[in-house]
Amino acid sequence: MQLSRDALLEAYRSMKTIREFEERVAKEFATGDLPGFVHLYAGEEASAVGVCSHLVESDQIISTHRGHGHCIAKGCEVEPMMLELFGREGGLCGGKGGSMHVADLSKGMMGANAIVGGGPPLACGAAMTAKIKKTGGVAVSFTGDGGSNQGTTLESMNLASVMQLPVVFVFENNGFAESTAANWSVAGGSIVRRAEAFAMPGVQIDGTDFFAVHEAAGEAIERARKGGGPSLIEVALTRFYGHHQGDNQSYRTPDEVRNAREERCPLINFRRRVTEASLLDAAELDAIDAEILDQMDAATAAARAAPWPDVAEVLTDVYVTY
Repeated sequence: MQLSRDALLEAYRSMKTIREFEERVAKEFATGDLPGFVHLYAGEEASAVGVCSHLVESDQIISTHRGHGHCIAKGCEVEPMMLELFGREGGLCGGKGGSMHVADLSKGMMGANAIVGGGPPLACGAAMTAKIKKTGGVAVSFTGDGGSNQGTTLESMNLASVMQLPVVFVFENNGFAESTAANWSVAGGSIVRRAEAFAMPGVQIDGTDFFAVHEAAGEAIERARKGGGPSLIEVALTRFYGHHQGDNQSYRTPDEVRNAREERCPLINFRRRVTEASLLDAAELDAIDAEILDQMDAATAAARAAPWPDVAEVLTDVYVTY
């Protein structure tokens, strides 16, 4: 699938925005000013952007506790996201969701989810709605390798296949469910082999390669839109940070983390591909880099200056009125 210059620039912009957002969040969290836990997506950018570049605003995605990248790839604005992480008024969820529950339904981002394996059932619900209403919409569930072992996930895959739902199950296999190695915990040694058990197409791809993700996701999403039912995509990638900020990563060697940034970086790989093929100029990409750094400065300053939510807001946005 040939991408235009504008599409390539947008893909790079989205991946770079995710990277710089996560690097800034890591820095700000270290000051102690961000409440709650933070799980960073740096190193996995090509997965979110490669998939979401095929989606429209009305399509739905559901994320994991590691959800910032999915939010940005689906079109969520950076400043309201930063306000949300700081717990401030004006955040996407009014400052009450924080990192692990950030959501923007107006963009089709159903939310990050702190429940491991909690996303696939929600994606099936969104996909069933699209099918019943005949909207042509597609739902995508982003799930980690740990979540791939949950009963909720397996039941969702079975339901999606039986009902022929327009849903794509994307499993981002970064090698560890917290600190448990996926090559030990995933029976059969591969998530993608489970697709056959549920009678759906499945493919395993290199998650550091935006173009590979883009191609695989494009086929799966088009199939879903045309009534072809669910698909499974296993994306092999590496997270640059620990499971959460504060994780000492004793289960990884220092060389493993360093090599990931040098050899398995989606942004470096993307830049190399497009500049060597003369599809984009390095100067264009450098200009985007500078623009995004300014954007992060502005978003962080706005978040630090924003007021805390009024105490009266604590009981709003709930299902029951007390």
